[in-house]
Amino acid sequence: MTAVAGTKLDPKFVSLVWAGPERAGELAEMHAQLFAPAWNQESMLSTLSHPGSTAFLARVRDGAEALPEPAGFIIGQLAADEAEILSVGVLPRFQRRGVGGLLVQGLARAAKRAEAQRLFLEVAADNQAAFALYRSQGFTAVGMRKGYYTRTEGEPQDALVLALTLDR
Repeated sequence: MTAVAGTKLDPKFVSLVWAGPERAGELAEMHAQLFAPAWNQESMLSTLSHPGSTAFLARVRDGAEALPEPAGFIIGQLAADEAEILSVGVLPRFQRRGVGGLLVQGLARAAKRAEAQRLFLEVAADNQAAFALYRSQGFTAVGMRKGYYTRTEGEPQDALVLALTLDR
């Protein structure tokens, strides 16, 4: 990928590919690069096999001839008229380049098609980059969960509960 780090990617070079249970290993590997504790392949397979799960893998290509490479993922759960983002991650070389926003938009569209009225998620209160992404996508804070995230080092971290109303 020849683009300069931090510059927005042209969305025409980013593809969102539906990720079912057959992609559990690939998503678990990416999750492990981004989060601790990471979801292993077994937990990823269990999540992706749930009837209400929806997941996308973002792939980026550099020009018409290049093969697409993995850039990020999003995993959500749909239930009745609500949806929740369970996990979203963008590999470091693609962060702050628009991939996260495209993933969130893709899941929001899928949730809306499934007749969800609101999309929820939790984000660590100290994760300013993620909070900025979600705010840019229209999410607003609707609550807080004290000590929600367990950290490998230090004290547990509070989570902000965010919601996005999905317009009809």
